[in-house]
Amino acid sequence: MVQIKPRILTLEEFLTLPETKPASEYIDGQIIQKPMPKGKHSAIQTELATAINVILKPRRIARAFSELRCTFGERSIVPDVSVFVGSRIPRDENGEIADAFQMQPDWVIEILSPEQSQTKVTKNILHCLDHGTEIGWLIDPAEQTVLIYLPKQQTMIFDEPEQLLLVPAFAGELKLSVGEIFSWLSE
Repeated sequence: MVQIKPRILTLEEFLTLPETKPASEYIDGQIIQKPMPKGKHSAIQTELATAINVILKPRRIARAFSELRCTFGERSIVPDVSVFVGSRIPRDENGEIADAFQMQPDWVIEILSPEQSQTKVTKNILHCLDHGTEIGWLIDPAEQTVLIYLPKQQTMIFDEPEQLLLVPAFAGELKLSVGEIFSWLSE
């Protein structure tokens, strides 16, 4: 029996495909569809993006985006929350936020879903860090733990309710504890 290898799409070909719901990502020549967010994931994602924007957006320091496609380093990923420093947000000819973000976020945040591979999500965070992202968070609602990744440093584990989470320098005014993140699941 002769096996025929499926044709692998290029990144450029992938970007011409229609968007899927939930989003598909292009990683190492493969198209991988993200799992549909469920209640806990959605609650944390919505509240976290809002909490970041309430502090950082009015002063144009940075802005958090949910489910924003970011294409860089031969990948096209859709982090749960991508935070961009205000001066790096791409603009179109009208000065409005551009549709295409051909760059890595300054801060990447992923929220682990029950059927999601922690390894695959971690690889995306590490890819971001390898391409200039300052900090990555992996929030695990089941374990009520936040793993924080910094370039070329050991992963930090935050699992005590009173612990303040490490944020990038540009977001220094943002004070969030582990307990606050997971309290959003009870509100």
